[in-house]
Amino acid sequence: MTVAISERATWRDYLALTKPKVISLLLFTTLTAMFMAARGWPDLVLLLAVAVGGYMSAGASGVFNMIIDRDIDLKMKRTSKRPTSSGLIGTRDAFVFGMSLTVASFALLWAAANLLTALLSLAGLLTYVVVYTMMLKRTTWHNIVIGGAAGCFPPLVGWASVTGDLNLFAWYLFAIIFFWTPVHFWALALMIKDEYAEVGVPMLPVVHGEKLTVVQIALYAVLTVVISLQPVLFREVGLIYGVVAAWTGALLLRGSWRLYRKIERPTAVSLYKYSMLYLALLFLAAAVDRALLS
Repeated sequence: MTVAISERATWRDYLALTKPKVISLLLFTTLTAMFMAARGWPDLVLLLAVAVGGYMSAGASGVFNMIIDRDIDLKMKRTSKRPTSSGLIGTRDAFVFGMSLTVASFALLWAAANLLTALLSLAGLLTYVVVYTMMLKRTTWHNIVIGGAAGCFPPLVGWASVTGDLNLFAWYLFAIIFFWTPVHFWALALMIKDEYAEVGVPMLPVVHGEKLTVVQIALYAVLTVVISLQPVLFREVGLIYGVVAAWTGALLLRGSWRLYRKIERPTAVSLYKYSMLYLALLFLAAAVDRALLS
C-alpha cells in the first residue's frame, strides 16, 4: 500500500532514506583522509564541501539501495519500517531524490575539489548500487567481499580532494577497509542470518553455515591487521599510529578468536560494534600521526 507523501512524509523520512547511521563512519574515513593528505588541517571550505558532497553521494547510494531492496526490506524486521518498503515514500519520488543527490554531489565535489574526487565518489556509489545491490547481493555469498569495495572509496575521495591524485598510502587506506568489511558485515550477518535466509539473500552464514563464517571472519581480521601495519614499514606513519594499530588490531583478533571459540549472538554483537570503533580509531590515529610528523 502506498502512502501519500503530501500527507505523511517529512524531511526526516527523506533523511532516513540516506542511511545517516551507516554514512557516519564512511564520512569519518573521508574527512580523516583529508587530514592525512594535508598533514594537518585542510582548507576549511574544502573540508565543508567534501563533507556535504560526500554525504550526498553516500546518501544517494542508500536511497537507490532502498528502492531496489524494498521487497525484501519489508519482510525483514530490521528494515521493515524503511520509508520505501513501508510505502511512506513512493519509488518515483525516492528515485528523483536519489538522482538529485547524485548530480548535486558530483557538481559540488568537482567545483570545490577536482574531477578525480567527483569521479571517485561516483564510482563508490555505482559499486554499491550496481555491483553489490543489483548484481551480487541476491546471487552469491561473495556479495559483501566484492561489493564491499564500495565502502573503500571514501578515503580515496578525501585524499584526492586535497592532493588531486592517489599515492600508495591512499590505496593502503582502501585496502584496510576492503579487508575489514567482511569482519564487520559477517558479524552482523551472524546476528540476523535467519532473516536473510527467510528472504533468500545468500549471505555466508546462510549458505555455508556459522562455523565457516567465523573462520572467514578470523582470516579477514588477520589480513586487516597485517595490512594496517604496512604503512609503518614505509614510514608513511609513525609511532602513534603504530601503537594504536597494534593495540586495536590485537583487540580485533581477540574478538574474532572469541567468536570462533564460541559462536553466540552476544559475542557477534560485541565484535560487530567493536569493528566500527576499530576503524574509527585507526583512521583517527593516522590523521593525528601524519599531522605531527609534518
